[in-house]
Amino acid sequence: MPLSLPSKVFLMATVFLLSCVPSWSQTAGELMEKGDAFDAKFEGDEALKSYLPAEKLEPKNVRLLVHISRAYRYQVSETAKTAEKLRLGALAVTYAERAATLGPDDADAQLAVAISYGTLQPLVNSGEKVRTARIIKSQAEKASRLDPRNDLAWHVLGRWNMGYAELAGLKRKLAELTYGTLPAPTYADAAKCFEKAIALNPARVINYIELGQVYSQMDRTADARRVLSKGLGLKQTDKDDPEMKQRGREFLAKLP
Repeated sequence: MPLSLPSKVFLMATVFLLSCVPSWSQTAGELMEKGDAFDAKFEGDEALKSYLPAEKLEPKNVRLLVHISRAYRYQVSETAKTAEKLRLGALAVTYAERAATLGPDDADAQLAVAISYGTLQPLVNSGEKVRTARIIKSQAEKASRLDPRNDLAWHVLGRWNMGYAELAGLKRKLAELTYGTLPAPTYADAAKCFEKAIALNPARVINYIELGQVYSQMDRTADARRVLSKGLGLKQTDKDDPEMKQRGREFLAKLP
């Protein structure tokens, strides 16, 4: 007996709904696993397609919030428009701060705040740079206390020290007139942090490239050439490695 039109419509709708059940029934863990596969390839857009639905299921999952923050940071580097970079960077900060609040003893969550604010540093005005620089230092120090073997925490502290060591002379005095007394780290302080990062993770390219630049500022040219060459010879494992290697090659070529 042929089905009536209403019956056909109902049957088609039922088949469609049943075909959708697997996606609706995915657990947060399954969604995170799918997102992690794209995260490993630095594909923030695709990772978020799984991470954000997972967040709706587990909004207080610290690890998930850290990964969402990182995915938004990936997007920052992939867009050319400043306004969009600021929007995505702000989202990265928001998720990182949520993770840090929910996981006060989680080193990765605390470090995510430092790294996310660091992503915004080139895009904001001087006053905001100084305000967030203090947050970056505080969060990176907290991460290093919670997990002394976290090389990225030491790397962030190295970059922080390097940045403030470059702020010298008249530029520093003018900044202090506006924003108050600034810390006075040295290139030696930065070098110690990068050396610590390398000791913890000798396979990370960025640690060598940054240390090479610091050694150059300390007139340790032979050491600068050595660590830059070492970093350039390493396998690329992080999203920023191609850019960092290009910087390293350019810096190495300029050494006397």
